[in-house]
Amino acid sequence: MNARDGAAPEGVTPRTVATTRLATRFLERGPEDGVPVIFIHGNVSSSLFFEETLAALPDSYRGIAPDLRGFGDSEAKPLDATRGVRDFADDLHALVETLELGRAHFVGWSAGGTVAMQYAMDHPKEVASLVLICPMSPYGFGGTKDTAGTPCWPDYAGSGAGTTNPEFVKRLAANDRTDEDPNSPRNVMNTFYFKPPFRAPKEREEVYVTSMLSTRTVEDNYPGDLTASENWPTVAPGRRGMNNAISPKYCDLGAFARLENGPDVLWIRGSDDQIVSDTSLLDFGYLGQLEVVPGWPGPQAYPPQPMVSQTRAVLDEYAARGGGYREEVIPDCGHSPHVEKPEEFRRLLLDFLEAHPQGEPAL
Repeated sequence: MNARDGAAPEGVTPRTVATTRLATRFLERGPEDGVPVIFIHGNVSSSLFFEETLAALPDSYRGIAPDLRGFGDSEAKPLDATRGVRDFADDLHALVETLELGRAHFVGWSAGGTVAMQYAMDHPKEVASLVLICPMSPYGFGGTKDTAGTPCWPDYAGSGAGTTNPEFVKRLAANDRTDEDPNSPRNVMNTFYFKPPFRAPKEREEVYVTSMLSTRTVEDNYPGDLTASENWPTVAPGRRGMNNAISPKYCDLGAFARLENGPDVLWIRGSDDQIVSDTSLLDFGYLGQLEVVPGWPGPQAYPPQPMVSQTRAVLDEYAARGGGYREEVIPDCGHSPHVEKPEEFRRLLLDFLEAHPQGEPAL
């Protein structure tokens, strides 16, 4: 399949290589001897969301944006959710080895930020610096109640593939490009990925919708299988696919705080992010509090997941143990600063990269 119609921005070229794990498609820009910067996309998206960021990189950098398995034009091998996001991190490491990139800077958006954190935990000496764009909580998405990532229920009910909007999945599978229903990919993007009333230019919007529609909607990829639960809201994680991989049952990166000699971290987030937030409109704890989902057992049993506070708690501990990090909040911005506020995002990114030419601590 081809996840993009039409020409990419000047200088950005697609390429596919066979690694030891899978055929990986990626976008690249810059000379082979440039400083490598790897951009990792989030859920229900692909490398196409980074096209313009790649095009704007100075010539001293070699920008690479891969499609994760099950997204874009990379091979759609099954995703073992019981490994959390390690399948993705291992795929990336195989790509780095195949391209002989060596030490690289990593930039991860949303769930891609969590993948980048996992990569840094597995290969700390190979990460020159780490940029997190509206990252998913280190304790996954849904089902936890405090900054330590304590589960609301023992079976992590309220997280995983069963919490996914089935109408949205249906419309992804049907390649729906319309704007006639609030559950269409286009409307979900413009409502949640971006802060309304932001709209990308028409040509770019079509590229981003194409990117979303490249998601493989099968149980082994997106969203995954589910398990019934006796606990509210009656669904718990299965063992396959994307939305189970990011369940806190399998995704727990709290140990990042104890990473020794890890990279400096720049955390960039939008002030009005509706996806990753302490009051996320996609979190069942918050939806229950709003009475959108009936039967909510109350704030003691199932409060909204404090996603941003969880990330800050892990990074604060990381800093207390000698790591470096800085948090930057971009005002009037949603879940996609690199798309909504590109100039401000690129300024923060490039200043950070330039402060870490060989990965030396600078914070």
